[in-house]
Amino acid sequence: MNYRIVVGADEMNSREVAALLKTTYWANQRSIEKIEKSMRNSSCYGVYLDDEKKLVGFARVISDHATTYYLCDVVIDGAYRGRGLGKALLSHIVSLPEYAGLRGLLLTRDAHSLYEKYGFETVNGRAMVKAPMS
Repeated sequence: MNYRIVVGADEMNSREVAALLKTTYWANQRSIEKIEKSMRNSSCYGVYLDDEKKLVGFARVISDHATTYYLCDVVIDGAYRGRGLGKALLSHIVSLPEYAGLRGLLLTRDAHSLYEKYGFETVNGRAMVKAPMS
């Protein structure tokens, strides 16, 4: 399976992103207009399958680039889960220099063990925090 991480909202089709988000419990009611606006105002990352010419993963980061970043809308197409694509996407994001030294935040009720592999710790059952790296 040939995939690549794509960076930037301009590198992704908002309709494909919307289709992925429609499969989630947290964003399945968002309008395409709201999705497009959120993409314009965030740093966006995707997993693109070159052979199938298809976006199968997506995540956004909102940050002040000084103290904190918020990781949100992390989703992998259900047909492609369990193949390491979520790990590849998270690994790419948390290793970026622009997030080094910042506290990472994430709200989710799913996949805590995956996020813990990248330094996030669960707080109060749902919130997850990643301490800044020095």
